[in-house]
Amino acid sequence: MTQLVGWEAFDLPLKLNVQAAHLSDEEFLQLCQENPELRIEMNARGELVIMPPTGMKTGVRNGIINFHFVGWAKKDGSGVVFDSSTMFTLPNGAKRSPDASWVKRERWDALTEKQQEGTGPLCPDFIAELRSPSDRLSVLQEKMQEYLDNGAQLGWLIDPIDKRVYIYRPDQPVNVLEDPISLQGDPVLPGFLLPVRELF
Repeated sequence: MTQLVGWEAFDLPLKLNVQAAHLSDEEFLQLCQENPELRIEMNARGELVIMPPTGMKTGVRNGIINFHFVGWAKKDGSGVVFDSSTMFTLPNGAKRSPDASWVKRERWDALTEKQQEGTGPLCPDFIAELRSPSDRLSVLQEKMQEYLDNGAQLGWLIDPIDKRVYIYRPDQPVNVLEDPISLQGDPVLPGFLLPVRELF
């Protein structure tokens, strides 16, 4: 019998056939807090999706994205930036944690204090997902389409493995950039420039 050692032994992400759709936001957050070693999401079918912890290189890349993103957002002031540990409840019922995201200030201000403290009941206006070595590209592409279907206005799927970026906009075909130097967020994120080659 083969002994399973480490996350590499599994077909990731794991989908558990546990119907979690009946869980309240508070119960779902408690589940996540009681299992801090796991990154848990829930898809629109109510299945729990378990992903491996972030590796060190991916953590560095996430830090670079958030460094540039927060700097821009503080100057711009038109919205709120969220890091990879933030959970959103999308209109289709899925609970997702994008690697970086941004919500327009008026949408954020329209939430109650309780909603802001919980799993925000909305889809961010901007989403960035960063592919790590354990991520299957097709799974991330499905997630990006889900964000668009639920109201995102701009999405970047950054793949440092193949040095590509997939740009998602509503009602447009996906734009694939090969080894770009930088990414521009206009018009959704006016003036935001990410030196994406730093991630490659």
